[in-house]
Amino acid sequence: MNDVFLPDLACLTGLCDETPDTRTFRLRFRDSSKVKDFRFLPGQFIELSVFGYGEAPFCIASSPTRPEALETTVRRTGQLTDALHQLGEGNEVGVRGPFGNGFDVAAAEGKDLLFVAGGIGLPPLRSLIWNVLDERSRFGKVTILYGARTPADLVYKRELDEWGKRSDVEFRVTADSAQPGWSGAVGVVPTLFRKVDLRPKTSLAYVCGPPIMIKIVVQDLVALGFKEEAIISTLERMMQCGIGKCNHCAIGHRYVCRDGPVFSYGQIKELVD
Repeated sequence: MNDVFLPDLACLTGLCDETPDTRTFRLRFRDSSKVKDFRFLPGQFIELSVFGYGEAPFCIASSPTRPEALETTVRRTGQLTDALHQLGEGNEVGVRGPFGNGFDVAAAEGKDLLFVAGGIGLPPLRSLIWNVLDERSRFGKVTILYGARTPADLVYKRELDEWGKRSDVEFRVTADSAQPGWSGAVGVVPTLFRKVDLRPKTSLAYVCGPPIMIKIVVQDLVALGFKEEAIISTLERMMQCGIGKCNHCAIGHRYVCRDGPVFSYGQIKELVD
């Protein structure tokens, strides 16, 4: 029997600097059978170990439709992430998972989809976005709205350009404040709502970003006619073990790592209340 607390060795096979403090890491398991058998859903996360520093949970940013690439995007926020950013291609890390419930892709089939992300909140949605775009005929209208504090804080800039050029996606990007050379929209993400064709009655909305952004976006979506159960987000609350044993992420009777991290807004309201 596999020990769920024992990480599998993985090699860093690719690095991409997204912003001055955020980097995307591409991983490949040392064990070829693990490479073949590793399956995950958009929205799930892994526990990543930096040897000598510990482990922490990070969302899987790549899509299950592209199994050759397992990617996670990490911002430098402390000792462990600093150590991770010091690693280069060929260095080894430990990986446990995948954990969590993930997004229900089957439930989204045939529906219009709205993605709303702020800053480092795009990586958890990137996995689902590429899953949808790689199987585009299964879904209705796709709208992607993304914003960050400044243009320099936008992640996946090449992919943003690609999404903006697609005829089967309505894509808008904004920055809270402009910088020299920026020709895009200026303002917080909710200001983009009036610039796109929203369809509350037939849509699912996926929201991820800073807590204050999520709060404002959800309030606006509800006011626009979105049902609470049709607004879906991800929570990050003190996750540690990944399997609901350590109680660090417990909220009432639920564990974010096991029952989430994906919740509908209706479920989040129940947890908070």
